Amino acid sequence: MIVKNVQLETVAGITSVLPKNALPEFAFYGKSNVGKSSLLNALIGRKSYARISSEPGKTATVNYYNVNGSLYLVDLPGYGYAKVSEKTREQWKKMTERYLTGSAMLKQVFLLIDMRHEPGANDLAAVSWLEAKGIPFTVVLTKADKLSKNEQAKMQNVIRKAVTCPKETVFLPVSAEKKEGIGAIWEKIETLSENGCGEI
Repeated sequence: MIVKNVQLETVAGITSVLPKNALPEFAFYGKSNVGKSSLLNALIGRKSYARISSEPGKTATVNYYNVNGSLYLVDLPGYGYAKVSEKTREQWKKMTERYLTGSAMLKQVFLLIDMRHEPGANDLAAVSWLEAKGIPFTVVLTKADKLSKNEQAKMQNVIRKAVTCPKETVFLPVSAEKKEGIGAIWEKIETLSENGCGEI
């Protein structure tokens, strides 16, 4: 995918009405500080289009990035962020679930898990919820550059065993910093955009 144009088209908050788009949508979901913004910037070839922060919990809205006028990359609030009130966490969760269950154009969720660690309780809960709702997803293993090839292979096996999902579930190791795995994500997005697979 050659990204010629990208625009942050819609920012939807807790009380916003989510847009009814006519283009395919691909959502990015994961624990706070797992590297969503860095990955989105790597995908669209921009250094700081999606705001990156060393502090987790900065994405508090559903952000729709229109790419080439042909599809949307949707940045969702992270889960598991402890430094906000329980009420705020619950509001973010409801907003995210409202999007995931309500978007008619959602083709795939890219669920980000930090490759350096075993999945946490929040990660496992997200997998179970997506499965229960029948929402198609791909597991993206972030920060792969922080591990050697042997460590990557070991952790991928550990994570596969911990995440009880169908055998056909795809696991993609990526490094936003070194642009590794970015092509594989775009390949999946382009395939689903073309043939319409993965609809809820």
